[in-house]
Amino acid sequence: MSSLQESAFAEFHAFEHAGWQSASREYDDAFGRLTRQVIGPLLDAVGVGKGMRVLDVASGPGYVAAEAAARGARVAAVDFSSEMVALARSRHPGIAFSEGDAEALAFPEGKFDAVVMNFGMLHLARPERAVAQAFRVLRLGGCYAFTVWAQPEEAAGFGIILDAVRSHGDPDVPLPSGPPFFRFSDAGECERVLRGTGFSDTNVRKHRQTWSFTSPEGLFEAFYNGTVRTRALLRAQTSGKLEAIRNAVREGAEHFAADGGVQIPMPAVLAAAVKPGK
Repeated sequence: MSSLQESAFAEFHAFEHAGWQSASREYDDAFGRLTRQVIGPLLDAVGVGKGMRVLDVASGPGYVAAEAAARGARVAAVDFSSEMVALARSRHPGIAFSEGDAEALAFPEGKFDAVVMNFGMLHLARPERAVAQAFRVLRLGGCYAFTVWAQPEEAAGFGIILDAVRSHGDPDVPLPSGPPFFRFSDAGECERVLRGTGFSDTNVRKHRQTWSFTSPEGLFEAFYNGTVRTRALLRAQTSGKLEAIRNAVREGAEHFAADGGVQIPMPAVLAAAVKPGK
């Protein structure tokens, strides 16, 4: 691997890390009620139950780790953002949260019965390394599962904001280059990477989710404050373009008006697999 590639990976990693250091509580406010919706299916996919040794990678505010612990699992959780770790510890003091890199897990081989990651894959410079690390720390017969967003044609919140940027802003502002955000929205790509790592019994499926806001303005604010890549894209726009984008996002969200607010479809893709052996 060239030094240029390594530099690009390091730049993107630093960009994501800095973003989550500053957006931890905003993410919790904006996305927490949405990303919690797939936690049950995620834990079911790896069979989390009493006494299991479970690792939650890219644990964020601790939603998944807390639910796994409530099922009786013995949980460890890692996130590369110290601010996220601090937030998770304050919410769930009985769980072992620590700083850690998904691409270089500080655990011995075969330590866990299950490894899970909820929407963390999207923020990694080298996601294949994270999959390989999950494989390494699983016992033989252990299970791995992760979630990502569906394509923006289905995950309407992303579709609305990306269409608004293309129509009214500059989608090519200079940002650190990272893997395609919707790469793992494709079931075939999930299966290719999992099987290429050595996993078997792959299973990829979608789960319906709905993002609820009291007003159409909430969608823009969620992305503007509670994300990293999209926030950086929005904040790099000129003031005039940003206002046009804001108006277009509000109009797009209005198409999903229901029950006195807005109800935006945001399906998740859940990929699961098994480390072969007994």
